[in-house]
Amino acid sequence: MVTMKEISGREKGIRAALIAMTAAVLAIAFVLTFSISDYHIFARAGEYGVVFVLSQWVKKSALLLVPMAVFFGSRKCADIAKWVLPAFVLVSWATYGDYFYASRSADSVTDEVLYLFDDILPLPLEAALFFAENGLLVLICILLFARDGAGASPRSFLYFAPALAACVPLNIFGNFFDINDFPADDPLRFYSFTPWHGVAVLLLAGVTAVCYLWLKGRSPSERERLLAAMAITLLVQYHSKDSVVLGDGYNVYTTIFSCVPLFICNIGVYTVALSVFFKTRTLYSIAFFVHAAGAISVFFYFGRDDISNYGIIFGYSILYFLTTHILLFVLCVMPTSLGMYKFRMRDCITPLIYYCVVIVSAAVLSAVVTSASMGWHTADGEYLPSDELLLPNYAFTQINHLPFEVPDVWKVTVWRYDVNILYVVLLYLFYASMFFAFAGLYHAWLAVRRKLARRSA
Repeated sequence: MVTMKEISGREKGIRAALIAMTAAVLAIAFVLTFSISDYHIFARAGEYGVVFVLSQWVKKSALLLVPMAVFFGSRKCADIAKWVLPAFVLVSWATYGDYFYASRSADSVTDEVLYLFDDILPLPLEAALFFAENGLLVLICILLFARDGAGASPRSFLYFAPALAACVPLNIFGNFFDINDFPADDPLRFYSFTPWHGVAVLLLAGVTAVCYLWLKGRSPSERERLLAAMAITLLVQYHSKDSVVLGDGYNVYTTIFSCVPLFICNIGVYTVALSVFFKTRTLYSIAFFVHAAGAISVFFYFGRDDISNYGIIFGYSILYFLTTHILLFVLCVMPTSLGMYKFRMRDCITPLIYYCVVIVSAAVLSAVVTSASMGWHTADGEYLPSDELLLPNYAFTQINHLPFEVPDVWKVTVWRYDVNILYVVLLYLFYASMFFAFAGLYHAWLAVRRKLARRSA
């Protein structure tokens, strides 16, 4: 006869194994995003096979379903994972074909030099990680059966479609058009201060309002699970960029150095996700004061057209940008809007120090990368042309995004590159003023809401 102590020990063992395997799957999935193959295939279903592409899409949804089932106790996600994932993993195993041989052409000296850095996953390692991820997913599903039994609520499977939608590869629409067929002045191309810009602003407002109303009536535990699901979705979509950058490129970015998360919204992805997972006041304050303002600011100005390329409205670049920035903004403001955290003006000190560290780090690392690129060359000894040196422009510290020119009167040389310190200081002050303006609007909104509440009382 099995004792309660033995049952308890068995459950602890299963839980420990699930946690370890889920962490391993997430780590492997993260590493694989730095391969061209990972997202390259989704825009080429005809080349790699619709069945294989679909199986890989379902595996992307596993990055949401499995953590929700293991870390957040979602029975619905566990039901979907254990009954749906194994079949698609087996299909993935059987139909991968030329998946590991995706590559991009090197048509210039610059392409040839940068490809040396971008091709960081050797084919044997990529293949080993691919098969290891598949094997771990199958083992996780087996353990979910052992933990929960074979029973499943039919209602659980209604959530499979939303999980697929949340983790949809945003370049999948590339199967239906060639972006090169659309000239620069095509009405479907996205630029600042066009009707599509207005649509983006309305989309931000609409999604934020819908999420607030959707979450407002939920219990605290359910609200936390839903916010966690949104945070995981944000992480999945954010890291899709790594593979796309290395393959087809995102916006104007085409090198692995563009994947370093030192833009204000990029590092905000991690900060806001950690704030949702750990629910600490410091992380909440940084997310709200710094990253909410940073995320909403881009909807007022999407950047200079001469140094950006969002493509057409159904293209990866603008869909990725809108998806990640809207999710980032929603996750930054929801804890405060729902009463989970109350921002006070004295909470701004730590976020201001945090952003100072970010912008200084960004300026230094940008200078280091540019300096290093001055010495890069091909096997034949050809160096990068001087007008094609790498300017990663982390946190916009290299290319002036302010509405006025900043004279180069105070500079510091970092290795081989001169950093315009006056510009970096003014950039910091500009963003800090934007943070305070956003916080001021928030407190004004609270005052109006209190006044309306008193009138209706």
